[in-house]
Amino acid sequence: MTRLSVNVNKIAVLRNSRGGNEPDVCAAANACLLAGAAGITVHPRPDQRHIRPDDVRALKAGIGSAAEYNIEGNGFAPARGSYPGLLGLVEETRPTQCTLVPDGDAQLTSDHGFDLRADAARLKPLVAELKQLGARVSLFVDMDVSDVERAAEIGADRVEIYTGPYAEAFARGDAARELALCVACAERAQAAGLGINAGHDLNQANLGALKAAIPQLAEVSIGHALIGEALYAGLDATVKAYLRILAG
Repeated sequence: MTRLSVNVNKIAVLRNSRGGNEPDVCAAANACLLAGAAGITVHPRPDQRHIRPDDVRALKAGIGSAAEYNIEGNGFAPARGSYPGLLGLVEETRPTQCTLVPDGDAQLTSDHGFDLRADAARLKPLVAELKQLGARVSLFVDMDVSDVERAAEIGADRVEIYTGPYAEAFARGDAARELALCVACAERAQAAGLGINAGHDLNQANLGALKAAIPQLAEVSIGHALIGEALYAGLDATVKAYLRILAG
């Protein structure tokens, strides 16, 4: 069954907009896990616009080994202020999975995957170091990546398919092309021995079609839409709604 990992970045955005500790990131994560989510995802950034290093540590302490913990980020972004760098956070907290994403401060959100040909030489030693720290490593890739097999050569365990274009096409009412690209990427990755994750702009409307088309999907990471929907229905009900879709 495809696992649901809830990205709690948006809880931190809301907290940071006011200051203080409310809403509490750890309490929100625990509510998601109690509702049945398999894991928690965070994406700390050097500018600390949402999840902060102390959140990463507190979540690890709260989750323990009870659920999967996925830390996303740019492994090449240097330490800055109290941000120790992605590798430093992984070394401290030993997450289940580390998802490498080629993002930067100028990006409002992640909007593209790695160029596996151009980035291979510098990714390979980073992937090896992360695996030595006990993390399963996933690489963020575009759905139309021409050489997804390179992720296996680099040493990654999984790829996470960037589903933003699929979600946009689905909202327009014609996602056949984008869905086919996701399927082809997943099939080629699986043939290369890679596990398949997916994430970005997935929601209750578009998730079912993706899951049906990619039955080998190991994990979806969902944050923005899930937290938005939970404002109306509550975290417990919303997480359970996503789990029903994944089980269908």
